[in-house]
Amino acid sequence: MKRKSNRIWWILGGIVILLIGGLVAAKQAGLIGKEKPTEVDFTAVKKVDIIERVSASGRVQPEVEVKISPDVSGEIIALYIAEGDSVKKGQLLLKIRPDNYESLLARAQATVNSSRAQYQQTKALAAQAQARLIRAKATYERNKKLLADKVISAADFEQIEADYNVARQEIESVQANIKAAEFNVAGAEAGLRDATENLRKTTIYAPVNGTVSKLNVELGERVVGTSQMAGTEMLRIANLNNMEVRVNVNENDIVRVSMGDTADIDVDAYSTTGRKFKGVVTEIANTANGLAGTGTGSGASSSLSTDAVTEFEVRIKVLNSSYKDLLAQRTKRTYPLKPGMTASVEVITDRRPGVLAVPIAAVTTRGAAQEAMNRSPNDDNNNDENKAGNQASTKKEEVKEIVFVRQNDKVVQRQVKTGISDFDNIEIKSGLKAGEEVVSGPFIAVSKRLKDGDLVIKRDPNKEKKPEKTAE
Repeated sequence: MKRKSNRIWWILGGIVILLIGGLVAAKQAGLIGKEKPTEVDFTAVKKVDIIERVSASGRVQPEVEVKISPDVSGEIIALYIAEGDSVKKGQLLLKIRPDNYESLLARAQATVNSSRAQYQQTKALAAQAQARLIRAKATYERNKKLLADKVISAADFEQIEADYNVARQEIESVQANIKAAEFNVAGAEAGLRDATENLRKTTIYAPVNGTVSKLNVELGERVVGTSQMAGTEMLRIANLNNMEVRVNVNENDIVRVSMGDTADIDVDAYSTTGRKFKGVVTEIANTANGLAGTGTGSGASSSLSTDAVTEFEVRIKVLNSSYKDLLAQRTKRTYPLKPGMTASVEVITDRRPGVLAVPIAAVTTRGAAQEAMNRSPNDDNNNDENKAGNQASTKKEEVKEIVFVRQNDKVVQRQVKTGISDFDNIEIKSGLKAGEEVVSGPFIAVSKRLKDGDLVIKRDPNKEKKPEKTAE
């Protein structure tokens, strides 16, 4: 029995020795304990043509659109146009009932006539006062000599002198009345002109050539004039041959947009046909949307939400040459581009032909904080004090743009300087040479996991594909 027990112990000991030896041999052979390579995608650095674009969306609008509101209030008694009609400058569009304004005009005319009659009467009184003054002056001069000759008494002369002074004051009073009468006539004539103008405004004419793009009123409807609040918008006249797209561009992109930049325009109404229109940037807003008139003080700034999107309006003229065939095919009252159509634009802000470039996913940014994250979590030197020091230095350290370059079975971190980019590639100004291979994916590996000197292996593209389900 004892002999059998010893044999078991010997067998177990031999098995343990064999396992230890196998582990040592496997480790020496690199079968275990070896760093596992990261599966990545590689792309060669090459020369390509890069077109930088800024994307935005908005609506199609006429370049010139006039909104017509009445100056006077009343009922529409005549409507001579319909929506879609072409009109010429000076053409009669509609009439507002003029009865009240004709009465006001007659009253104003009567006031003018009354003021003019009063003026003539005042002038006649002035002539009478002038005649009395001449007679009083002659009497005064004659009795003045008689007083010197002691023919009349001083008391009699004083009465004559007083009459003369009264006549002089009467002339001054009448002259002032003439001035007042003149002012009354001028005021009455101004009222007459105002009444005449209000009567004229009951007839609405086209201020410009164009097309009635919108008609908001009907025959018999009452409208409010602009003298009373905002007034009623009756119709709009626009030149539908010259259209533009008004888009809102984010503040991060607006600095790259310039006057005269060309643009590709995709109108939703023509998206099924694949048709694209060409355009040119004609206007860039200097003030963000919603900030006009708010001022620049701290009060205006504090009223804005911190997470609000700041955008600027950009106007892009649609070139007629890009849809002249559609203009030729249009009927009398229809146009290929209508106000309010939704459109997406891509403004071409820069072109760089034949420049070194890599996929945009191959470029990432790194700083001290990212390097600290890439270190081993078991590193004893990463104590709290070192972490605090790393955070402090990160604030001062400039973030670098880097790529990972393939060298045999490892990657080398290399700093680069980038330029413009499109949706696929980004320009490399320095740091790489044509023909070098860089890691272009997956995104999580490039942006966070990879570090200088890591082992890598090319990823099998078929490995990511899911097996197709077979029909039962």
